[in-house]
Amino acid sequence: MSRYQPPFTITPVMLNKIVEIGELLGHWAAQSGRASPLLRKENRIRTIQASLAIEHNSLTTEQVTAIMDGKRVLAPEKEIQEVRNAIQAYEKMSGWKAWRLNDLQSAHRLLMAGLVDSPGQLRQGDVGVYRGTKLVHMAPPASQLPRLIGDLLLWLKATEIHPLIASSVFHYEFEFIHPFADGNGRMGRLWQTLILSQWRSELAWLPVETLIHYQQARYYQILGQCDKASDCTLFVEFMLENMVEALRAGLTHPTKMSEEMSEEMAEENQVALSNRERALWLLLKTNPTLTSAELALKLAVSPRTIDRDIQSLQQKARLRRIGPRKGGRWQAE
Repeated sequence: MSRYQPPFTITPVMLNKIVEIGELLGHWAAQSGRASPLLRKENRIRTIQASLAIEHNSLTTEQVTAIMDGKRVLAPEKEIQEVRNAIQAYEKMSGWKAWRLNDLQSAHRLLMAGLVDSPGQLRQGDVGVYRGTKLVHMAPPASQLPRLIGDLLLWLKATEIHPLIASSVFHYEFEFIHPFADGNGRMGRLWQTLILSQWRSELAWLPVETLIHYQQARYYQILGQCDKASDCTLFVEFMLENMVEALRAGLTHPTKMSEEMSEEMAEENQVALSNRERALWLLLKTNPTLTSAELALKLAVSPRTIDRDIQSLQQKARLRRIGPRKGGRWQAE
């Protein structure tokens, strides 16, 4: 057993989410066993597009699909390279062990090839994380990296904590340590998927990144709160909630995902939505009974902003109310 123990507390919220995920996974496993290669491909495309979008890559799911199919895409070369690298990394994922440093470095080498000077190498200098011009996180000194990343990987190998919790703890601790000069965000999300898939193979196809993308402000907000508290409990709860939502979304539309994906693309071409409107629309499509207050919390905006966006979606014929204000639900069109 590793002496190192990351700072977090197992809460009733976590335990309830684990039970809920376990119940949903029973249905998900049966469904994924019947899922066509096309459905798995679509989930992988959504995962890659969303994970890179968090890092400001502008390519759409349609463009990622084209690159995966070997077609030419008109886009910045750097963004195309990011997608190609991610496709290769996710394809190689099943051959890696999450607790091996060599595999972690190999993954970074694939993911960041042609994008940074020394892909696969632990950073040699100190680094800070900025949002605009504001420093939001100062990573530990480079001199401490071998010890910190070694302790974390040893803990991951030895821990008996449920993989749903352990994967989320690792994700947070990895982002805190920031072992590479660049690409730590996409690596952390890739490695959590790897940890989950080594517990349950069908979780390699669960696009959690998609839901994180549409809660990007909340994702960074919680990372910051955990940094200040020196405790990642909130982050673990956040990730477990996203897994629940991803499983629900997959089970709600199990066999029509290809058709819905095409319909959504066509609708987006007809009526342009802002990124926030799109995020709101997807949340209500997954859970049509969410209130304005709940939506505001998920998207890290005010309830008044949510009300304005809902009105805009109604005007664009993308959303309609069914039933009364209290007790009714939203219908995402």
